[in-house]
Amino acid sequence: MRWAQVADLVWVISGPRPRPSSAPHPRDLASCAGLPPWRAGQRLAGRAALRELLTRVSPAHAAAPVVADPGGPPRLADAPGVAVSVSHDGDAVAAAVSLAGPVGVDVQQVPDGDHDRLLRRCLGPWAAEAARWPRHEQRTELAWVWTAQEACVKAAGTGLRGRPWTIEVPPHATAGRWRDLRWVSLRDWSATPLSCAFHDPADGGRTAPSEPENRP
Repeated sequence: MRWAQVADLVWVISGPRPRPSSAPHPRDLASCAGLPPWRAGQRLAGRAALRELLTRVSPAHAAAPVVADPGGPPRLADAPGVAVSVSHDGDAVAAAVSLAGPVGVDVQQVPDGDHDRLLRRCLGPWAAEAARWPRHEQRTELAWVWTAQEACVKAAGTGLRGRPWTIEVPPHATAGRWRDLRWVSLRDWSATPLSCAFHDPADGGRTAPSEPENRP
């Protein structure tokens, strides 16, 4: 697993799904009760990545219970100043920690097959241009754009209810802003599409569409 600091007091870790821990946190294990084995494996991998990152950046919270309200994002019990987020897709897993407000992370494998409808929905004003690209480029950019959109709604605490596909994320962009969040796509750091969104008080609470930047 590789980890990096993406902003002041914001870190991300990502990589292939780690091997199952011989001694997962008891609450992590208990949270998998009733889940099918594949889903339990995903959850334990995500929690293991999160705890590895916490060990590096906030060791006092590395063993804190991870809880989630129904339909809500995960959070650390009794640690209101530490925001966390977890994502997994296939064999890829990612986690984020912020000591400066809400955070969201999303990792996606490049999809197989054609997804013309989803491409039009997620790329919005850039969909017509994207339709002329080679299929592999379309799929790759769809995955990158979706990770930024999904990271934003995770940080906002709304998930899919926040209609991530309505967030304007230009293809090939590395960073932008949405509402009071900043998002970065770690294109130079991760071969698998991976984006992180986090609270950015410098943004002043704008509600305009994302504004692309040239650097993460």
